Amino acid sequence: MNGALPALVVDAANVVGSWPDGWWRDRLGAAVRLRDALEPLADDYEVILVVEGQARRVAATDRVNVVAAPGSGDDEIVRVAGTMAARERRVIVVTADRELRRRLTATGAELAGPRTLPYTGR
Repeated sequence: MNGALPALVVDAANVVGSWPDGWWRDRLGAAVRLRDALEPLADDYEVILVVEGQARRVAATDRVNVVAAPGSGDDEIVRVAGTMAARERRVIVVTADRELRRRLTATGAELAGPRTLPYTGR
């Protein structure tokens, strides 16, 4: 692996959906709260938040990159993780989606669950 910070790729829809706090009433706001909660992790990771649907309007910050999936968020997460891994980067993907986790094994990405993040919904 190269000397770059590890890439932390976050499945926004899955992480937000893991907290039953009414996120479905404001999907964009929930994704913004998640993005903001990830900011402190940028000291140790290159943070990449993959968004889809209504959350595509979430803007990146100086510390959190936001990738708007043109279609399936899962497909974009696999693409991003595979691209980073091909560059010999350590990649950690945060999702609880079983099918996505299965697909990610081929990329060599490490997997973590939503509860490992500093995000608790509202």
